[in-house]
Amino acid sequence: MILISHRGNLNGKNPDRENSPSYILEALEKGYDVEIDVWFSDGKFWLGHDKPQYETDYKFLINEKLWCHAKNVDALFEMKKYVIHYFWHENDEFTLTSKNYIWAYPTKENKPGTISVLPETFNQSVEGCKGVCSDYIESYK
Repeated sequence: MILISHRGNLNGKNPDRENSPSYILEALEKGYDVEIDVWFSDGKFWLGHDKPQYETDYKFLINEKLWCHAKNVDALFEMKKYVIHYFWHENDEFTLTSKNYIWAYPTKENKPGTISVLPETFNQSVEGCKGVCSDYIESYK
């Protein structure tokens, strides 16, 4: 099963550090994949959940262990220019990532072969899932 840290979190939410490059790198160094929130604004890539917070570049995003969630349409189209693993969704039940993984919307029932997102929030089983994305990813080891 693919274990994906949600925004760099390993053992619970840490809003002050989520999506920061140093926090993401810490999770990667521990061997986890990481889902990150990516914006494109003023000709630059940015990380941050509700708004662009941390300036970055495409070189940082080109990492096979990053799952880049496009937070605005400009980020979606800009990431498509590079070999970046990205996806876009709003309230869709499921979406395909650029590497053809099926990403489930957090409130939707998991299906076999999907990436389950925040299953602990909705008390969902991850049995049969291809992967899990969680704020508590260390508990899925």
